[in-house]
Formats: sequence, C-alpha cells, structure tokens
Amino acid sequence: MTDAPVIGVLALQGDVREHLIALAAADAVARAVRRPEELAEVDGLVIPGGESTTISKLAVLFGVMEPLRARVREGMPVYGTCAGMIMLADKILDPRSGQETIGGIDMIVRRNAFGRQNESFEAALDVKGVPGDPVEGVFIRAPWVESVGAGTEVLAEHDGHIVAVRQGNALATSFHPELTGDHRVHSLFVDMVRANRTPESL
Repeated sequence: MTDAPVIGVLALQGDVREHLIALAAADAVARAVRRPEELAEVDGLVIPGGESTTISKLAVLFGVMEPLRARVREGMPVYGTCAGMIMLADKILDPRSGQETIGGIDMIVRRNAFGRQNESFEAALDVKGVPGDPVEGVFIRAPWVESVGAGTEVLAEHDGHIVAVRQGNALATSFHPELTGDHRVHSLFVDMVRANRTPESL
C-alpha cells in the first residue's frame, strides 16, 4: 500500500519480531527502531513488552529516550504493551531505583501487578474500539492501571482492574496481542497513525 504508515517497534528488548509481523499484517510498513535517526523516520511507534527497567536504561544508553519523549509530546502516535504500558505511564506506583518513563498517558501503573511469570494467564476481553469477538489477552508478569486522569479513556478491564487505555494518540495494554495471531488491536493503532497523518498528506 502506497499510503501505508511507517510504524517502528522500539527494538531494545522484548518481543520485537512479533510486533513487526502484527503491524505488517495490519497494513503498516514496520521497522525496528533503536536510534534517534531511525525514530525520526517513523509515523508511529510500538513499545513492546520486556522488562521496563531494562528498556528504560537501554533507551537512555542508545540516546533515544529524550527524542522519544519529545515526539510523544508533539503527538506522535505510540502504543505500549505490558512493559511498554509502564513506559508510557506518567507515574509508576512502585518504580525501581533509577527507573524512568517516557510518559504520555495520565495514569498510575503498578508493575507486575498480576503476579510472576508462572502466574501468566489468558483472558477474553471486550476492548472498546475493537469490533467483533472479545480479544484474547495474554498476560505475562503484567501491570495494571491503578488510576487514570480525566483525559484518559479506559478501553478494557479484567477482574476489576484497568488493562487497556487511550489518551489522544497514546494507546497502552497490559496484555500482549502480538502473541495471539489476532491483529485487531494493532489495526486500531495503525488506524490511529493513519488518522494522525491525514492533515499533513491532504
């Protein structure tokens, strides 16, 4: 597709390949992003799961943290899954020493809230903005959202806890849709990126 948006996946740690595949299936041009010059070439960015403290430290090491914060402030669409959700939180309830976030979503997030690796689970979720059957959410050492600000929309909950949110051009989920073969959440994000490009391309 000639009008396909170019969407990066922050390739510092985590399930980068799965996100690249899901984005391509959702009609985006998908690229790995590690450095500021690569970030400058994309219309939107996915921040994958992994370990949020490690991603934070590597983002600083690779010189991409400040450019990424600037792009998010300027309105670049961004989507974070699991650790990526933590990276997009304005506040972490229980941060590790020296842990930084990109910010962009007015929410407070609790790390590893659903338990350890061996307590991983799947759950069917009704996600606002995703048509059709419930989304199968894969939760792996997943965070949840303790609270959101007035400008943040709750898209899904599980067991009384917020697990998907959106604020403007920023989207975040506690779960991993890239692991299921269901690309509807990625399609929602691709649509957000495409809509953000429209005024400039007219």
